[in-house]
Amino acid sequence: LAARDTLRLEAGMPLYGHELSLEIVPAQAGLGRSVAADKSDFVGRDALAAVVAADAPVLVGLVSEGKRAGRAGYAVLDADGPVGEITSGALSPTLGHPIAMAFVAPAVSAPGTELFIDVRGTRIPATVTTLPFYRRTA
Repeated sequence: LAARDTLRLEAGMPLYGHELSLEIVPAQAGLGRSVAADKSDFVGRDALAAVVAADAPVLVGLVSEGKRAGRAGYAVLDADGPVGEITSGALSPTLGHPIAMAFVAPAVSAPGTELFIDVRGTRIPATVTTLPFYRRTA
């Protein structure tokens, strides 16, 4: 199970209960393209629009150095304090460094943004990156 979870994480694939749930709308998890909100009217359309308009947290990838990986539930911080929470994380055997997915405030979600992961009281520097972490070369 751990190997499967690491492969899923490297591929940037969300897992129900971590990056997907009844409280998370598709646009937050990077799956907004799967809901054609502009093409038809459907039950829940207004609720989806309200969540997106409210600056709800969005899913991002985080990469860091060393061997200490952020795990589900660990806080994500910027210089001023908490801005999000890790949903999945592991030391990537393929990439050779820690990777994680986290929901963070939209203001700090741009690729290249420097953040920190609180790993048991220690601030580990992390950089926001695009998902997936690993792309197969042709």
